[in-house]
Amino acid sequence: MSSAVTRVVVISLLVVEVFGSTTSAAQDSSSHAPYVARAQSGTQGQVRVSAAALSADESAAVYGSPLADKLIQPVWIQVENHDNVPYWLMFAGLDPNFFPASEAAEAMAVRSSPRKLAGLDRRFSELAFRNPVPPGGTVSGFVLTNLQEGVKLLQIDLFADRRSRSFSLLAPVPGLRTDYKESGVFDRDYVAPGGSVINFTSDAEFTAALESLPCCATNEDGSRNGDPLNLVIIGGIEDAFPSLVRRGWSPTEVTWKGSVMRIMRSAMSRERYPYAPISNLYLFGRPQDIALQKARDNIHQRNHLRLWRSPMLYHGKPVWVGQVSRDIGSRLTIHSPTFTTHKIDPDVDEAARALMEDLVYSQALRAIGLVKGVGAAPKSAPRENLTTDPYYTAGMRSVLLFDSTPTSLTEIEVLPWQPFERGFLKPAIEIEGGE
Repeated sequence: MSSAVTRVVVISLLVVEVFGSTTSAAQDSSSHAPYVARAQSGTQGQVRVSAAALSADESAAVYGSPLADKLIQPVWIQVENHDNVPYWLMFAGLDPNFFPASEAAEAMAVRSSPRKLAGLDRRFSELAFRNPVPPGGTVSGFVLTNLQEGVKLLQIDLFADRRSRSFSLLAPVPGLRTDYKESGVFDRDYVAPGGSVINFTSDAEFTAALESLPCCATNEDGSRNGDPLNLVIIGGIEDAFPSLVRRGWSPTEVTWKGSVMRIMRSAMSRERYPYAPISNLYLFGRPQDIALQKARDNIHQRNHLRLWRSPMLYHGKPVWVGQVSRDIGSRLTIHSPTFTTHKIDPDVDEAARALMEDLVYSQALRAIGLVKGVGAAPKSAPRENLTTDPYYTAGMRSVLLFDSTPTSLTEIEVLPWQPFERGFLKPAIEIEGGE
């Protein structure tokens, strides 16, 4: 930051301090609210932050207006400052396109009387987070962001004179019926079914365990193989999943009446539905614990992945086994209970490469590697998934290791388990033999 900008910010801080800092009206009224009870928290040095993203019903109750109808989502933030300098919450770090309270009030007061607009403006202003957070003080309030359902990554950056504090908090949002909520896979006391947990500290033993996993996900009774298990994610709620959300991956809804109707509307209108359900595949005797997708132009196109939490740890970190592929269209089929399915890009290695390249920019990917286990299927002799879509592969699993400490592009380690030039960076059409 330039010295001129620094001076402006510091002067602004001093001006507010001289004339007194006002805490938000939300600070006292929200203490027993449901969103406060589920708030995610973090501490750095002498600063503690708590934050929660509100659901549509919660924001309507707090603001007295249906903000979600305008795709606006309040985020409640509380900053406890035990440091000796004031801190300034950077709204643009939370959402570069955040809504000022005055703009949101105008949006909700369309065709309203001046008196109603003035009332909304006053109410929205009272609820807003007020900078700065003085030394020894606590400030709470709302920042108005763009709407996200299911889960929201809250990037909270606090600036002070010659210092800063940054927090990345993954906040659940009530309302969306997702598989990870139903499986409880992120609960603190969650234990993956299927035996005792093994913590691997030997690379040789760990890679052998990964290679011994089944080649593919299956149907419910395990009698038929489906899509290949071409992905391993090492990390958890504090590093891997914030990275995915940061790069635009969204949780998926479970299949129920509401989501089916939403799919139909999206298909007819060709609008994006970033939370569209994904069919169940099975591993360890159960359906995926979490499914994520990165929507593209419309409901027919998306990248999606399914993850199962395994009974393995790698140096204490959770190990997830997964399947990633790219949907490139929709078609009718008798192999689906809904008689429709997404058609996948047959080059499933490309989808794994694309995911790896995507997450390189997440700032939390520490290492990448490859292991065997899928088994080669050349383009001249492809295998089929459960809906008879053909796919070909060099037979490798992409391994992504995450850490909560920021890692630059030049610091990412390539694990020497399998050479990357052995099929992963070459099209599978060139791989005509076995592994």
